[in-house]
Amino acid sequence: MSPILDSIGSVKAYGWGSIVSGSPSFESIATTTVGSGGSANIEFTSIPGTYSHLQIRGIGKSTSSPTDLDIQFNSDTGSNYRAHRLSGDGSSVFSDVSLQTFRLDRAGILADGTSVFGANIIDILDYANTNKYKTVRSLCGYDKNGSGSALFSSGLWMNTNAITSIKLFPDFGNFVQYSSFALYGIKGAA
Repeated sequence: MSPILDSIGSVKAYGWGSIVSGSPSFESIATTTVGSGGSANIEFTSIPGTYSHLQIRGIGKSTSSPTDLDIQFNSDTGSNYRAHRLSGDGSSVFSDVSLQTFRLDRAGILADGTSVFGANIIDILDYANTNKYKTVRSLCGYDKNGSGSALFSSGLWMNTNAITSIKLFPDFGNFVQYSSFALYGIKGAA
């Protein structure tokens, strides 16, 4: 994982340390890096239910532009998702509500003919709790030497099942080589 993502995703940088008395423990579950042939999706399966929360840190780029980064839980392709997005690029802002999938903006995976990748931090709270719906929050963005975009999203998976698999995929196109996503389990309260 890149040093930038490690520092962005650190406990204190993303707020976990200030919320929790005693810092929670992050444990690596799996990391996937796309090879030279590209990939239509990245999937984490057989996720153990032994953590309080999950976090995904990643960098991504798609073969198609414009495109968004979508997330699916437990192969659910139904209408059980809601998301709110707010993004800005320094001169304008954008907001909307997304239905059907948890969708991050193009800031999550960039495809504009450059070598710039979008960076992502995605928190999935109480993923194993079978008494409530699952809440997701994300922070993503990119920088193109002075121009770029930042996005904050929050979302909901309206299902009480424990999350055992997560699928990440571009809305259009495929992930390019070197797109990389890591899944972490978080022990401790938040």
